[in-house]
Amino acid sequence: MARAKRKPPTEAAPVAAPAPAPAGVKRAKTVCLGRIVGAHGVRGIVRVQSHTANPDDLTAYGALSDASGARRFALSVTGRVKGLLLARIEGVDDRDAAEALRGTDLHIARAALPPTEGEEYYHVDLLGLRAESEDGTALGRVSAVHDHGAGPIVEIQPPDGPSTLVPFTREHVPAVDIAAGRMVVAVAEDGS
Repeated sequence: MARAKRKPPTEAAPVAAPAPAPAGVKRAKTVCLGRIVGAHGVRGIVRVQSHTANPDDLTAYGALSDASGARRFALSVTGRVKGLLLARIEGVDDRDAAEALRGTDLHIARAALPPTEGEEYYHVDLLGLRAESEDGTALGRVSAVHDHGAGPIVEIQPPDGPSTLVPFTREHVPAVDIAAGRMVVAVAEDGS
């Protein structure tokens, strides 16, 4: 459950909860908090890659489900190994059952997540926003949010052509209005 945080622009109000999706934008009903990456040992323990800011928060919001919502998983974290969580899943008692879950994404209802503070946004809430220049010119839509350690970067996909990567900073993205379904992007004078 990745979050993007930056200092608020003076004209932007903090967003405390997800707003209804604007016309044409489908908001996610679930958020992927982690992925089962394999078995650990022979007693049904799974290795889980957590996508939460604090890996231990993976189980803080209740039972998780697969992407379809058909299967629910009650996890209890038992340890860590090489940056992954080790977890026991109720009803998974051997290596074969644990290995069968490899590649399963673990989801939680978006509504179960705590509200964000100030200029903090869940990545999932930024996806699909219209990107506009400061004068209102349409630039495309936010297609992805990346964070490789130096801070979040939004990927903007125009209707045609290659996508553009923009640092998610106040300087480059002076305003975000989740309720209106838009993000203002400061375009350099040379057009980039």
